[in-house]
Amino acid sequence: MNIGGLQKLTLLDYPGKIACTVFTVGCNLRCPFCHNASLVTHPQDAGYVTDDELFSFLKKRVGILDGVCVTGGEPTLQRDLPDFLEAVKALGYSVKLDTNGTNPKLLRSVISDRLVDYVAVDIKNSPEKYITTSGGIDLFENIKETVSLLLSDVIEYEFRTTAVAGFHETEDFESIGKWIQGTKRYFIQNFVDSGDLISPDVLGIPKEKMNEFLKAAQKYIPTAELRGI
Repeated sequence: MNIGGLQKLTLLDYPGKIACTVFTVGCNLRCPFCHNASLVTHPQDAGYVTDDELFSFLKKRVGILDGVCVTGGEPTLQRDLPDFLEAVKALGYSVKLDTNGTNPKLLRSVISDRLVDYVAVDIKNSPEKYITTSGGIDLFENIKETVSLLLSDVIEYEFRTTAVAGFHETEDFESIGKWIQGTKRYFIQNFVDSGDLISPDVLGIPKEKMNEFLKAAQKYIPTAELRGI
């Protein structure tokens, strides 16, 4: 596994669990507002964590941490992800996988093999604007397949969208709502500048506008929520 970072404690990333977060290197999308851009555009500069270092840490935290979040970058690009998840599960941890949804075949496999317990998929934008929002890369058919897989309730999951000025309008959230209608969990979160972006001058959304976005999504997903506001 190409691991570019480890957050040793998080109370936010894995709902209901005390966890750590593992950051994998590399991504197949180029979203301008990506908040872990260095893992995508400059993987050679990542502060790599070896498998031995990570598993030494995890073994020491058995009984203290409940879960491990695997995020990126895009974790499903890692060829040895299934073996890695199996080793994490063998220690007794629950696993949350964050993904952009572009590898439904691998996702289906790790779900079937019970190597993950919770999946979070970033819905970048409405279908009509997806390619532009993801940096001009067209993997939307794969993402549609992932959405359909999760809507069949094969695992606990959530969909979430980061709202960004200039990329998202109210009608986009109505369109997203139509697309993922039936989901139990959909969160809209405001963009926050991490200082590590692919494109500069990206801005968040005023609170009033965020409430408009939520109301638009709730036409089709009554349980939709704002997160972090």
